[in-house]
Amino acid sequence: MAPGPRLVGLSKMYRIRQQELLDKLRKKCLKKSCGSIKQLGCAFRRMDVDFSKKICFEELREGVRMYGIDMSEEELHVLFNTFDKDRDKLIDFHEFLMPCDPPMCNAGSGSSMKPSTSWTRTAMGKNAQKHPKYLSGQWTEEQVMNFFLESLDTPGTPDGVITREEFQNYYAGVSSTIDDDCYFDLLMRACYDLKTRGS
Repeated sequence: MAPGPRLVGLSKMYRIRQQELLDKLRKKCLKKSCGSIKQLGCAFRRMDVDFSKKICFEELREGVRMYGIDMSEEELHVLFNTFDKDRDKLIDFHEFLMPCDPPMCNAGSGSSMKPSTSWTRTAMGKNAQKHPKYLSGQWTEEQVMNFFLESLDTPGTPDGVITREEFQNYYAGVSSTIDDDCYFDLLMRACYDLKTRGS
């Protein structure tokens, strides 16, 4: 039996409320700079008081207070349930990241998808050779590239392997700080030595 109009309406209102609470938390956790995934990693670690790599309800409550966000007990439960997708009464980093990380717009997503599948070691090498620490002789080309790849890895649980999802999460943070989609597209193409559109 299909849900009645009242149930559909209540469900829609609940989703709107979830999004409003997420927006409150996101605005406090994220600052206007590249690398929102890193900032969310820091926020997660600050809330994870017992270092279990998971956040319980009490830790989320204290974390929300720590960031100066005013939420009722009921709102905290709504927020917690929004994160706790597997209903194990705990929030792991992946559950925390997915709703909080700002989504890329279509143009931004399209630009970053191309480097993730077509970048070459040569293109990365060209950029590595322009790094200040490479130019000063402090780092080798390999060290520069490893430093960059580490910034893409998931904070708190790095495994040395950059997945497409991690790549997109990183550039979702970059995209959220650039208002002009054309500039973001140009930035990505210059960064990965990709051809400009129409060339």
